[in-house]
Amino acid sequence: MEKYINIILNTYQGYYHYLLNEVLQPSWHNYFWWLLVLSIGVWLLEILMPWRSQQAIFRKDFWLDGFYLFFNFFIFSLIGFAAISNVVAQMFEDILASIGFKNIVAIELSALPQLAKLLIMFVVADFIQWNIHRLLHRVPQLWEYHKLHHSVEQMGVAAHFRYHFMENVIYKVLQYIPLAMLGFGLQDFFVVHIVSVAIGHLNHSNLNLSYGPLKYILNSPAMHIWHHAKAIPEGHRYGINFGLSLSVWDYLFGTAHIPSSGRDIALGFEGSEHYPNTFWAQMLAPFRKAK
Repeated sequence: MEKYINIILNTYQGYYHYLLNEVLQPSWHNYFWWLLVLSIGVWLLEILMPWRSQQAIFRKDFWLDGFYLFFNFFIFSLIGFAAISNVVAQMFEDILASIGFKNIVAIELSALPQLAKLLIMFVVADFIQWNIHRLLHRVPQLWEYHKLHHSVEQMGVAAHFRYHFMENVIYKVLQYIPLAMLGFGLQDFFVVHIVSVAIGHLNHSNLNLSYGPLKYILNSPAMHIWHHAKAIPEGHRYGINFGLSLSVWDYLFGTAHIPSSGRDIALGFEGSEHYPNTFWAQMLAPFRKAK
C-alpha cells in the first residue's frame, strides 16, 4: 500500500512541476503551447473562411467549450486522473508479475525506424478509438457520458473539447493494454496525440474541408458533422461516421454516411434541447440518470 501512496504523491508533485514547466517554458515538445497554438490557429481559420457564414464568431456555448479545453486537458489530470492512471498501471503490472508475467510487450517494434513506429501507433490507436467510440454509442451507460459531446448545437473548434471526464477514463483504460503490448512509450504517444488533436480540431471546426480522394482515409468536417446530426439515418441505429482521425474504418465496416452537404443540418440528439447547459449540471447528469 505504501508503494501506491508514494506513486500518488510523486505523481501530484511531478504533474505540478510538469504543468508549471509547460506554461512557463515554451518549446517544440511543450504540449500546453501546441494545444493553444493549434486551437487559436483553427479558430482564426474559422473566422477567415467560415463554412456557416451566419454563425457567430463566439458561437453558442463557445466559452463553456473553451473551459472544457482546460478542464479536460489540465485540471482533471491535476485533480486525480494522472495519479489514478499511474496507480492502476502499477497494480496491473504487479498482478501480471504475481502470475509470472514480467513484460506484456507482445510485438517488439523498437528496431523499426521512428517514422514507421509512429505511423503504426497512429493507425493502431485510431482503430482502438474507433471501436471505443462505437461502444460509447451502443452501451446505454456509456452513452450517458457521451451525450455531453453530442449536446453541441453549433459546430466550432472548441466543440472538440466538450466531453465528460469519464470519456477520458474509458478511452485511456481500454487503450492501455493494446498499446502497452506494442511497447509504445509516452514520447511516441506525444507526437501521435498532437497530430490527432490537430485533425480533431479541424473535424469539429466551422470549415468546409473534404480532402477529395483522401476522404476515404482521413476524417473531415464534411464527414464528422453528420456524426453529430440530430436525425440518425435509417438503418444506422447507433449512429454513423465514428472515425476520430481516420475515416477508413467507417468505409470498411459500413458506417460511413455523407448523403449531402451537412452545412445547415440540425445537431444534437433526440431530447438534447432539454439537456443541462451548465458545467456542473452536465458533469452530474450521467450519474443522476444511472441513479
